[in-house]
Amino acid sequence: MRDSSKDSPRDAPRDGAIDEALDRAARSRHDVPPEMLGRIAESIGPRMARVRPLPATWVLTSGLILIGAAVALAGAARAGFYGIEKMSLWERALIFPALGLLAWIAAAEFVSEMIPGSRRRLAPGAVLGIGSLALLGLFAMLFRDYQTDHFWSAGIVCLAIGLLHAIPTGLVGWWMLRRGFAVNSVAAGLVAGTFAGLAGVAMLELHCPNFQALHVLVWHTAVVPASGAVGALLAWALRRRAEAL
Repeated sequence: MRDSSKDSPRDAPRDGAIDEALDRAARSRHDVPPEMLGRIAESIGPRMARVRPLPATWVLTSGLILIGAAVALAGAARAGFYGIEKMSLWERALIFPALGLLAWIAAAEFVSEMIPGSRRRLAPGAVLGIGSLALLGLFAMLFRDYQTDHFWSAGIVCLAIGLLHAIPTGLVGWWMLRRGFAVNSVAAGLVAGTFAGLAGVAMLELHCPNFQALHVLVWHTAVVPASGAVGALLAWALRRRAEAL
């Protein structure tokens, strides 16, 4: 067996030489040719422009709320305010402030998703869950008529109407925040869809006079998760398309 202690000095690692070589490599200059730097500056220069700062978060959130309210009111004005006319004062006092509060929460989170580094108080899934569960609890408390006349036919119509009003709300809201940047586009799409869905529900509450409990619980509330899913899927598809280009 070979005794390693008898190795010659030439076989031992030359630590000093290795350190010296590394020091020389670190001190050596790696200059970039000036003409290359010039070409880079020329290609970037025309694209550089001053960017206006985004308005305050509360301003953007208020703008989203105004968009949602305008879409809901315009839709109800066109179709008729039959729902709110049939409601009692107590029902109006609970439903519309609750919708406004939920819409404000969703709009604020939407703004946060579009501004990198913003503080996020709720996860996107929590925004969707809180909005849906709060509506279920509110509607279950207020509506006690458990008849199911025309459950499917009337329900699908209301679901379609709610989504049709959620779509422009989400698109206009996204356009308003177009100068922002969504780090997680799918999460932003989910929150945007949730906010837009609440605008669709507001339109249904203004218009729909069908107060059967199961109709309101199932079909009106379903607008929120359906709209949230559409927003997330649309954002995912756009991200995949951008990655493929």
